[in-house]
Amino acid sequence: MTFMQLEKKGTVYVLTLTNGDKDNTFNPDVLAEYHACLDQIEADRSNAALLIVSDHPKTFCNGIDLPWLQTQDGKGFKDFVDLLENFLLRMAVMDLPVIGAINGNCYAGGAIMASAFDFRFMRADRGRFCFSEVNIKIPFTPVMTEIIRLLPDQQALRDLALTGKAVGGEEALRMKVADSIHAESELLPTAMAFAEMMAEKDRSTFGNIKRGLRLGLSQTARERGFIRV
Repeated sequence: MTFMQLEKKGTVYVLTLTNGDKDNTFNPDVLAEYHACLDQIEADRSNAALLIVSDHPKTFCNGIDLPWLQTQDGKGFKDFVDLLENFLLRMAVMDLPVIGAINGNCYAGGAIMASAFDFRFMRADRGRFCFSEVNIKIPFTPVMTEIIRLLPDQQALRDLALTGKAVGGEEALRMKVADSIHAESELLPTAMAFAEMMAEKDRSTFGNIKRGLRLGLSQTARERGFIRV
């Protein structure tokens, strides 16, 4: 793969984003690789967890590939938004624990993707979380809005979504965006240990509980064919 690498370490699928020099941004080719990775994970019905990391020291994911998007006409933009929405929706309803080890900047669509995770571990001293849509003049779609509403602190969500401010690890922890924050050397080992523990959960049971908690997203995913049982 060109933009990411998927490997299974014991019971944990580790998806490493490897396009950090281009901010691990989303375009159709990148989304196709994400879907291929999710296909592989979903084909394996054993108990497992998914850990998403970046190999770039400063960047986790900064959303849409804006230079590519600027080359598109109105139909191209609409088609891409549909592709992105479907990917984010699929990520939000995966029937296994999804954990993010956010080691750098996580902006716009990257922050929406991170909101779809079940658990977020962040680096304490570098990297920011930001819904920059209000600044770049790209509003959330209804599905994206429902995904960011998965963040537990709704006042924090309001502040982040309406102001577009960027928060570091300590503030993200206070706002309950991050479940925990860690030094660089501790982030990945801590997230991996947690993923290994969560991978012990019965996959069917976990998936049913998760999708029940995310009922609206689950219904939309079922309508679009991403949930078949």
